[in-house]
Amino acid sequence: MSDIRNDDALTALSAPIDPETLARLHARLEREAQAEGLVDVAYTTVDSPVGKLLLAATAKGLIRVAYAREDHDRVLENLAEKVSLRILRAPKRLDDAARELDEYFDRRRKAFGLALDLSLSRGFRQLVQKHLPEIGYGQTRSYREVAELVGNPKAVRAVGTACATNPLPVVVPCHRVLRTDGTLGGYIGGLDAKTTLLELEAAA
Repeated sequence: MSDIRNDDALTALSAPIDPETLARLHARLEREAQAEGLVDVAYTTVDSPVGKLLLAATAKGLIRVAYAREDHDRVLENLAEKVSLRILRAPKRLDDAARELDEYFDRRRKAFGLALDLSLSRGFRQLVQKHLPEIGYGQTRSYREVAELVGNPKAVRAVGTACATNPLPVVVPCHRVLRTDGTLGGYIGGLDAKTTLLELEAAA
């Protein structure tokens, strides 16, 4: 008799869970983990004109915006290594970021008002990234001009590296930085994404 009961239990445990039940269980996990302060990094994904974006936030603010080409699983692994293992998909924590991005892509927002966590960058890279929002919507600057802006005119190459490693693309607008000759230069989201962002802002 006990063998039959064990078989029944195993069958129940191995049965597929329907998506609605799974979503309900995850929502409960999300609520309880948040209530207990067990989530150090919350994340979600959103659709956009430049593809699916991963958004991640800590208690300090938005810490990561990642393009699909960066491999979202790898980005989450990196956050686990550098920030905390306590990561959970918790879309509600990213509601403000998702809303402001929607407004930006809909040409209804020209500046972001989100709290940012810049702790993934250090030193000169972080300094450059802090200054990038000073480049206005629809405007562009060269790498050399940004180097001058941060008080180190010779650090053109280092500015390029700071833009290439920007953990918060779109929100921290490294797409507005071009080569001195006006060509696009590199971009973490790819040149198609950079072109889309620049054209979106130019058309507003």
